[in-house]
Amino acid sequence: MDARHTVLRVSPSTLLRASLLVALSSGCVAGPNYKKPAVPAPSTYRGASSEQAGTPDVASFGDQKWWEAFQDDALRDLIRSALQQNYDVRIAAARILEARAQLGIARADQLPEVNAAAFVLNERLPRAAGRPAVDTSPAQVGLSLGWELDFWGKFRRATESARANLLSEEWAQRQIVSSLVSDIATAYFQLREQDLELQISRDTLASRQESLRLIQILADRGATSMLDVRQAEQLVFNAGASIPDLEQRIEQQENFISILAGKNPDGIVRGRKLVDQPHPPDVPAGLPSSLLERRPDILQAEQQLIAANAQIGVAKADFFPQISLTAVGGYQSSALTRLFSGPAGLWTFGATALQPVFEGGRIRNRVRFAEARTQEVTFIYQRTVQQAFREVSDALVAYRKSQEVRSQQQQLTTAAEDATRLSNMRYRGGAASYLEVLDSDTRFFAAQLALAQAELRELRSLVQIYRSLGGGWQQ
Repeated sequence: MDARHTVLRVSPSTLLRASLLVALSSGCVAGPNYKKPAVPAPSTYRGASSEQAGTPDVASFGDQKWWEAFQDDALRDLIRSALQQNYDVRIAAARILEARAQLGIARADQLPEVNAAAFVLNERLPRAAGRPAVDTSPAQVGLSLGWELDFWGKFRRATESARANLLSEEWAQRQIVSSLVSDIATAYFQLREQDLELQISRDTLASRQESLRLIQILADRGATSMLDVRQAEQLVFNAGASIPDLEQRIEQQENFISILAGKNPDGIVRGRKLVDQPHPPDVPAGLPSSLLERRPDILQAEQQLIAANAQIGVAKADFFPQISLTAVGGYQSSALTRLFSGPAGLWTFGATALQPVFEGGRIRNRVRFAEARTQEVTFIYQRTVQQAFREVSDALVAYRKSQEVRSQQQQLTTAAEDATRLSNMRYRGGAASYLEVLDSDTRFFAAQLALAQAELRELRSLVQIYRSLGGGWQQ
């Protein structure tokens, strides 16, 4: 009969009583059960269009996968690379592994701890008065069991807290993924806007250089003054000065996007032009109440609240006795050769209960701390929800108003272009000075750059809507 059989067959009645204690303990858990805090949700988002207000149950833009929300293949490739290589995503994945290990540690506290031990010693006792020298070889082998019964639910509450922390880290990773998708899209649109500004500057520079060449010919023939030449040179130098600055910003933006994508600084492959990026005139936001079940930072805050609430039970359990079972069984002999023969079996079994009597208010203050921490996290959760509603409303109104700004800027650019055309006609006909051409051309150049920036603001507002609605983490 081995050591394990010796332990299990020592006292069936005692083990039966221990099993009864475990069964009773399953229904006793200290601390309050989690209840989701009430957070008033509006029926519709402020800032939504009249069409959205009339149909709030339409599927939300945030429910779309990121490859559905963004139709540029180059942008999609960047996002895929970032999700695989970005270090923030990797760090979040490592934190999930840490939290999963912590859950395993907390769950292990609910189980008994069994240890195996072996002991062998050769010993010679010297001869003494009236006793000859003695050679002994004491040996012992056996199993020991220790089990603190979770009678008050302390370890179950700790496991509940650890499980909620694990889920919190998982939602934190999804929040990082959502933010990363939005950051990549915003940075890419910023790059395409800078490309557009650079193209406008180069086209304007070429056009102004041609105008300067023609005016120089007229000045050489005495048909115009050197003042017109100098004014034409101002236009050329103004356009030329903007190009190096834009080239610097473009290269730095490429470096920024490369780091987001988890790569060393490098060039970025382009896809669709800024003005060719598809975006709907109206973006469905869906029901505000559904935001609570989709947005990662809200769900992360809720899991943190669940974890804090469970810690109240962990703290309160210390008020009650700690009940532990211990058992040791095995074989012991004065000689290794007789270890498993003869009357060598041994066993012990016991139970202890430890009740705090005086601890200077330590347990009471631990409970107070856990309760205050839960109250704090509750407020954080409610604040996170309110902030989410605000961000959606801000993004919706920004998208709608940016469309209006872009439309007005488009008309302004068309008018400035026509004014430039008319000014050149008047100058060539001798009805206006070149100062009028200078003013009109400067306004047209500024209007083109402003239109590019208006296009960017509209796309950035679209990305912000997608992010605030909790989109981007779905895989």
